[in-house]
Amino acid sequence: CQHRDFWAVLLHFRGSPCAFSTAAQQRSTGDECGPEEPSEEPKHPLSDCALEHKAIKLEEQVRDLTERYRKALADSENVRRRTQKFVEDAKLFGIQSFCRDLVEVADILEKTAESAAGQAGPSDPNPTLKKIYEGLSLIEAKLQSVFAKHGLQKMNPVGGRYDPYDHEIICHVPAEGMQPGTVALVTQDGYKLHGRTIRHALVGVAVEAQDRRLRK
Repeated sequence: CQHRDFWAVLLHFRGSPCAFSTAAQQRSTGDECGPEEPSEEPKHPLSDCALEHKAIKLEEQVRDLTERYRKALADSENVRRRTQKFVEDAKLFGIQSFCRDLVEVADILEKTAESAAGQAGPSDPNPTLKKIYEGLSLIEAKLQSVFAKHGLQKMNPVGGRYDPYDHEIICHVPAEGMQPGTVALVTQDGYKLHGRTIRHALVGVAVEAQDRRLRK
């Protein structure tokens, strides 16, 4: 009876080979997997108060950086404008010293023309002096035209108010038919280059004749 039971079990396993394979796989799987590692505990999220505080700090940093950026941008714009103004002034007033020398030549030419005009009067029939005077007048007119072309202009202060930025007082004269404080005469012409005074006009200013010494 025992022999019959043994052969019955053997035939059962021979008819079902998957039983051995399943058992082997279970043993192999159990060996490979080993003990499971403990999973990490979930981190505790920040509280609402901490998040709000952090957001406020970030907003302050953003505002600070934005303000710094605006200041830096404004400073760079100011530097650019100053540099541009410096370059423009250098172009306009680079000939300032040269113009100062030229106006002295214009003074000599004007005085020479006036002297020639005094000698070549109607009573003097000398045609040579007349031609010299006409030539000097043409040169003077051309020189003033060149001056104006380059922004150099002669002042005409007679009758105008005294301006310390444009005029230099060398004397006072009685205000005969003129308002006190106005320019009565000019002994040396003043010049401006693009609106900037490069030589002051030497003038006499009218004052009220209260002192007899003013009339002498």
